[in-house]
Amino acid sequence: MSGDTCLGSALCPAAGHKPKAGGLKGSSLGNKYVRLNVGGSLYYTTVQVLTRHDTMLKAMFSGRMEVLTDKEGWILIDRCGKHFGTILNYLRDDTIALPKHRQEIKELMAEAKYYLIQGLVDMCQAALQDKKDLYEPVCSIPIITSPKEEERLIESSMKPVVKLLYNRSNNKYSYTSNSDDNLLKNIELFDKLSLRFNGRVLFIKDVIGDEICCWSFYGQGRKLAEVCCTSIVYATEKKQTKVEFPEARIYEETLNVLLYETPRVPDNSLLEATSRSRSQASHSEDDEGFELRDRVRRIHVKRYSTYDDRQLGHCV
Repeated sequence: MSGDTCLGSALCPAAGHKPKAGGLKGSSLGNKYVRLNVGGSLYYTTVQVLTRHDTMLKAMFSGRMEVLTDKEGWILIDRCGKHFGTILNYLRDDTIALPKHRQEIKELMAEAKYYLIQGLVDMCQAALQDKKDLYEPVCSIPIITSPKEEERLIESSMKPVVKLLYNRSNNKYSYTSNSDDNLLKNIELFDKLSLRFNGRVLFIKDVIGDEICCWSFYGQGRKLAEVCCTSIVYATEKKQTKVEFPEARIYEETLNVLLYETPRVPDNSLLEATSRSRSQASHSEDDEGFELRDRVRRIHVKRYSTYDDRQLGHCV
């Protein structure tokens, strides 16, 4: 017979039998099998395995510590036997395949610490650290709680910043029929952009501002552009608030802020890709490039319409 074998609860010591204390001499047992009752789980192994490493088990089975046995001769160890088979495998081979789940690794590490098996403790700690790194969030999205916090975040960030302010309850009119859908589309786009550019752009949410749905874009600590997604429309002689979803403009402004990544030198290829007919906007620009403007591009959708479903334009 080789390896460890759990023999089942039928071989556990019967109730009412008091354990006996005694000593064991490794030299007298040699490679003979000993019977272990670890918290009700039964194992066969040899003294040679138990004494290979300088652990508490070696102290128990080399005669330096007193051990308890039941009436049938099973050596009693008052610990959970769930991971003891793994403990024996490590003592035999100096390595094991660790459990997949963090909780089971923690349980195994607790047993390894009890038996003073430092090598196995180190393995468990390394695996837990790897799993911690593996389950780190892809990106972290701060939620603004005050204007001062927003100012500190933007000023201290080494990355460009994209902020989405949404506050559906901040409205004195009723919403148009598709406003809720468009508000959710804005939030969904924010989530997608934050996953795509999380390593390059700091994304923050604001739920305390005055606007209902507004995007803001910052680079090198200053505001570059703003896209306000709300407008007021007339329908059946009453005012309603309409939420827009200018997806293309939001994508464009997000790409524009990438020009302000550290180091603060514009990327010529990105500059060309994100330019929007710059030659028509200014006659002073030449073929070698153009100077980045200091003014904020504010795109507000605040037109008035007599029909709820009329297409609204954007004014710069």
